[in-house]
Amino acid sequence: MDCPIDASLIARTKGFLDPEEGQKLFEIARTASRLGPCLEIGSYCGKSSLYLGAGCRSNKAVLFSLDHHRGNEEQQPGEAYCDPDLVDARSGRIDTFDFFRKTLEQADLEDTVVPIVSRSGTVARQWATPLSLVFIDGGHTFPAAFGDYNAWCGHIMPGGYLLIHDIFFDPAEGGQAPRHIYELAGRSGLFEDLGIVKTLAVLQRRTVTMLPADLPK
Repeated sequence: MDCPIDASLIARTKGFLDPEEGQKLFEIARTASRLGPCLEIGSYCGKSSLYLGAGCRSNKAVLFSLDHHRGNEEQQPGEAYCDPDLVDARSGRIDTFDFFRKTLEQADLEDTVVPIVSRSGTVARQWATPLSLVFIDGGHTFPAAFGDYNAWCGHIMPGGYLLIHDIFFDPAEGGQAPRHIYELAGRSGLFEDLGIVKTLAVLQRRTVTMLPADLPK
């Protein structure tokens, strides 16, 4: 089943998600959200939220969408991925929250997607709800990516999913921090690797944890 969100809305929503990756997000969210709520880290203007939210809505489930909405390190003024449309003229800072809310409104996802405007580690310190899916697509520095993984992987329920975006095996193609946490998850014994779609890695939390010595070589 293809994602039911209007294709023209997806196309005009700012973001860096390939349509194939988006379709996979929708499929996994539709499966995972039967077990419980989902969480994304790094919503930007809401492109990934469209796909994940559509999957959750099919089960009357909830997607928590966590982002401080100030952009990651690559999106700041003067950096390569800065979009001038997203710079607040009053503060001179990136502010994507209004764009994100408009995306949810246009997709009729306001009763499905719960925005959390904060930093990942701050929210994780008080989080207690098991999650059926965690999608990591926040900061791409090693401290940011590892912080997101370390803070949230323990909240994924058995059978739930860990999705990591922007996996590049050639450093010339992109930053290596997401690849680092993907490989860390693989070595942990907590997850089964279900493969990669474009730059989107899909892992599933094992129901029985494997010790490193038991993992396939």
